[in-house]
Amino acid sequence: MRWWAGGCSIVAVLVLVACGTSGEGEATASGASSSPSTTPPAGTPSPSATDCAAGRTEVTVAPGDPGRRQLCVRPGTVISLVLKPRTDDKRWTAVRSSAPVLVLLSGWRVDADGTAHASLRCAGTRGGSAKVTASAKAPDVAGAARVAFTLDVDVVRYPQEG
Repeated sequence: MRWWAGGCSIVAVLVLVACGTSGEGEATASGASSSPSTTPPAGTPSPSATDCAAGRTEVTVAPGDPGRRQLCVRPGTVISLVLKPRTDDKRWTAVRSSAPVLVLLSGWRVDADGTAHASLRCAGTRGGSAKVTASAKAPDVAGAARVAFTLDVDVVRYPQEG
């Protein structure tokens, strides 16, 4: 047997062992989850009524924060997205919604210090989901801006009577 075949066999065994002992959902010695997740695993039911924001809510993104977040809101909610100045040479350039019928960008500005503000309005009666992406680009470099932050917005309708 060649040396690389033996190495591959060892790696395969280690991968199988690691897959059998996933750390998701296991508790640490203190009883808290070892790595809290902001997004629910695939196949979980929709968020409950108490988990969804209504009216007005603010999402602030600072340097070092995760590049993706999830937010549950009720129809008609206004989301204020505050993007703090970046620590690299890039600047916030734009915010876009994957479903403007559901989550509409209604305001955008960038302050002199580099903080960007976006106002997002959720549809008044519809439910669904949209991806809101914020792009950033170095001002002196040619080319398109790249997505630096994604907010997954779930608009959950109010329960209907009847």
